[in-house]
Amino acid sequence: MQYARDSLLFRALIPLARALSMLAVLLAAMPATAQNWPARSVKFIISQPPGAGPDIMARYLGERLSRGWGQSVVVENRPGGANIPGSVAAARAPADGYNYFMATGGILLNAHTFKKLPYDPDKDFVPVAFIGKAPFVLVVNPTLPANSLAELLAYMKANPGKVSFASEGLKSLGGMMAEYFRVLAGSKFEHVPYNGAAAGIQDTIVGRTQVSFQSATSVSPFVRSGKLRAIAVTSSRSVPGMDNVPSLKATYPNFEYVGWYMLYAPTGIAADIVQRVNRDVDRVLKDPEVAQKLFELGPVVEDVGTPESLRQFHKEEHERWARLVKATGFQPE
Repeated sequence: MQYARDSLLFRALIPLARALSMLAVLLAAMPATAQNWPARSVKFIISQPPGAGPDIMARYLGERLSRGWGQSVVVENRPGGANIPGSVAAARAPADGYNYFMATGGILLNAHTFKKLPYDPDKDFVPVAFIGKAPFVLVVNPTLPANSLAELLAYMKANPGKVSFASEGLKSLGGMMAEYFRVLAGSKFEHVPYNGAAAGIQDTIVGRTQVSFQSATSVSPFVRSGKLRAIAVTSSRSVPGMDNVPSLKATYPNFEYVGWYMLYAPTGIAADIVQRVNRDVDRVLKDPEVAQKLFELGPVVEDVGTPESLRQFHKEEHERWARLVKATGFQPE
């Protein structure tokens, strides 16, 4: 009799057990919310190799953020290919609040230099927090007889075709700036595209190439050490550590193109987590110690913005890079 009652009770509990099991599966599949976030490590995907300026910056910011989150921040490097491998990896990552892309303006420029992309910068990403602007610097090998923009232009005019420009790729921000400079200066030079910034910078340092447009984040250490000479910056304001370097805008009023770093998340992330990360990044960037570190790395820290204002910034930058590509005469391919 006892056995029969136990058997009936067991059969009655089976549906309840199944329901609880299904509930557990559903809860696991639900996106995280700011209330219980973060419950595990957070990933930052970047498009630069280990040891590069942006990599150092991402790891530093990740470490500072992890102090408040109580969880580690893991940096995943996906370098090369016009930032496309990193962009694709970030776009395809789960929108669970644990995957972020520390992107540069290249995420938008690609839409105007490639006929087809394996990601959509407008549909696949949500802006989360603005990290800082990264002005580009026109640098030369110190042995080149040019200490100013005027002297560089004169040298290029006297030696047509003998000067070589290094870039991290023809379709990169620096590559497009070099092509625009060619149009404005009316100069002939050899454009040598590399697969990434590091190789182009190194070849300019050793003299295989003579000139390059590179982000301040990438070349600031070499300018300070004297391995490269800064001729001009692409921003209207001075670059930290290069206060005496003039703006290209003084000679070419339309030449004001500045790179930047922004934290994006895959589309579908919970809005309250976006707000949480935005606030936390803002808090970290306002720390004087962090501001000093970023000053040394090159980016100019500004307001992190709001998710709403960042969407507008995203749209405006799309249009800005479209104008640059059009001005060079480059045709998407």
